[in-house]
Amino acid sequence: MAWAVIPAAGAGRRFGAALPKQYHEVAGRSVLEHSLRAVLDHPDVDGAVIAIAADDPHWPGWREVGGKPVLSCIGGGERADSVLAGLQALPATVDESQWVLVHDAARPCLHRDDLARLLEAGGADAVGALLAAPVRDTLKRAGDDGRSVGTEPRERLWRALTPQLFRRGGLTRALQAALAAGAAVTDEAMAMERMGLKPRLVEGRDDNLKVTTPADLALAEFLLAGRGKGRSTP
Repeated sequence: MAWAVIPAAGAGRRFGAALPKQYHEVAGRSVLEHSLRAVLDHPDVDGAVIAIAADDPHWPGWREVGGKPVLSCIGGGERADSVLAGLQALPATVDESQWVLVHDAARPCLHRDDLARLLEAGGADAVGALLAAPVRDTLKRAGDDGRSVGTEPRERLWRALTPQLFRRGGLTRALQAALAAGAAVTDEAMAMERMGLKPRLVEGRDDNLKVTTPADLALAEFLLAGRGKGRSTP
């Protein structure tokens, strides 16, 4: 069994709107609600903790979603701060050895099959795992003048997605060590890698997109509408 932690304290400045991107409506629900429901959809996920900004006026105050408990806590200025706060806010019944899923608040298109594969593969791994997608595009290296100066090999390169699955105790220690060292970790797998560990890569769907721009929001609307995701979904 696992709990989910969703860092949702960011302002989403790159989105270019006064309303944080996680609260924009798409296919009848907020981006955050879609992301939350996607991780709670699996029967082995017991509940979730949402890390929100201290002055968040948009938080709807959920206590349960889909019949499962939803807790909230105050996040921090960076993703690692919010994830760590979420880990510390988990119920006392979630011990250090229990698995925790960390999922982006702005990834509303997580597919049920991807989550199931991650829980199966990660749960059988000594370290943990993350959803990821192999890089398929040609990669260019830019010079200082903004021109292409070379082509990078894409073999063995993957795009990190979420959720990412690690044990509560191990991830907590890895994030604490990174913050103490002043290291800017951009995802949970990076924190684990700093500890000398090698998380398993579990291939996920390319349409598990992170909403970063208004164009992403339109694409998410299209994808979710095609799956019938909306307020009528139980």
